[in-house]
Amino acid sequence: MKNTISILVENKPGVLVRIAAMFSARAYNIDSLAVAETMDPTVSRITCTAVGDRLEIEQIMKQLRKLIDVIRVVNFTTANGDFITREMALIKVSARERDRAEIMRTSDIFRAKIVDVNRESLTLEVTGDEDKISAILELLKPFGILEIARTGQVAIARGARRLMDRNPGVGKRSVQNPSNRRTGR
Repeated sequence: MKNTISILVENKPGVLVRIAAMFSARAYNIDSLAVAETMDPTVSRITCTAVGDRLEIEQIMKQLRKLIDVIRVVNFTTANGDFITREMALIKVSARERDRAEIMRTSDIFRAKIVDVNRESLTLEVTGDEDKISAILELLKPFGILEIARTGQVAIARGARRLMDRNPGVGKRSVQNPSNRRTGR
């Protein structure tokens, strides 16, 4: 089963490498990865997807929580409540004159933006869940997909729940209180 895991970490050099090394050392694969600074410039949010059974994912979560620079870890897939996921794809499609209108109609149906046009191709930007991205790719294949660049999945809880709350977990600092920072290794 594919799991969407969100990780708050100290925004310091080497943190992402340590997380990736933890996955690699235990022979777990990261299917997608997105990393960016949060509203607090000292904290980054990593969203990754990984496939595994319940026990494998529990082991990943435990190992992530042991890393010194990790502030909080949440598996959105198993957490109570709904969550929203999105990813973005740039798709360069071969666009002969006779195919352009159909490609543009497909783009409109999926609310994709045409971000580049030239004599040989159109480049589309599409945002949505994994199923939406897969569906537009299927429809564009007959025209000839020349290149694809996809972001990793990002996720956020629905409603008022936040990953960066005032009490993120036992033994972890409050993200909103920088005076509780741990010292690095």
